[in-house]
Amino acid sequence: MRVFFAAAVLALAADLATKLLVVAQIRPDDPPIRLVGGALYLVQARNSGAAFSIGTGATAALTVISLLVAVVIVRAARRLSSTAWAISLGLVLGGALGNLLDRIFRAPGFGKGHVVDWISLFARDGHVWPIFNLADSSIVVGGAIAVVLSIRGIDFNGSRSPLEDDDDRPDADG
Repeated sequence: MRVFFAAAVLALAADLATKLLVVAQIRPDDPPIRLVGGALYLVQARNSGAAFSIGTGATAALTVISLLVAVVIVRAARRLSSTAWAISLGLVLGGALGNLLDRIFRAPGFGKGHVVDWISLFARDGHVWPIFNLADSSIVVGGAIAVVLSIRGIDFNGSRSPLEDDDDRPDADG
């Protein structure tokens, strides 16, 4: 549980700190800050939807979904004894909470706030890759770790799931 909470707190703290810096230093109408020869731009954008701006009219519903996801993850974490799963779920929880806090506390109002996004790859305006933040990155990295763990058959307790034996399956003839 310590690893789980440490991953969640680190992801949340990094997201909150960077959003505070972006809001304090980059106005939404400022030109993007070009870095790494144009491979990376820093810009302040507000997103009322989910990833790729899907569901822009459903901010309140996304707030409720984020709350439910956080509750499910915390409940699932009680069964964890795998360090890799703890990191995975901790990253997803920290990212979900980072964006949830924006939805709760940012304008235009409680439960309808817009998420602060600030990282744009390969373009100033996100037309090559959607503009995102560290919470989004934490969710994606945590999710990718979960996929790898699942594919490898690693359970929440760190053990490998036994592979099904093909000989145990009935033949097509019965």
